[in-house]
Amino acid sequence: QVQLAESGGGSVQAGGSLRLSCQFSEYTYDSVCLAWFRQAPGKEREGVAAIDNDGETGYADSVKGRFTISKDIAKNILYLQMSRLEPEDTAMYFCAAGRDYLLCPYVVPNLAAAFGSWGQGTQVTVYS
Repeated sequence: QVQLAESGGGSVQAGGSLRLSCQFSEYTYDSVCLAWFRQAPGKEREGVAAIDNDGETGYADSVKGRFTISKDIAKNILYLQMSRLEPEDTAMYFCAAGRDYLLCPYVVPNLAAAFGSWGQGTQVTVYS
């Protein structure tokens, strides 16, 4: 399994920006999909953004144009740059790694089931 640990969450006013980081362990698999998810209280975990081995990216419609996923392979860090934040973006954010997600980097419903390795999460709160 891939070990992951998020950081960078916090409270920010609507319209502001935050950058989340996810340190992940070395892996020897040929192909791993890395992604960000979020879960608000009382709601299911939803996919936010994903990136494949070649650096191709995919986003949920709700964040397209506002969030950017990227990775630094040399440092084993996954990033999520979030801009123009809205109160609706308030949630616990998780990074995840999936070996068997063949549609990477497309963000589709019920995406969480395709990922087997998870971080502990970092809270993002956007106030108006």
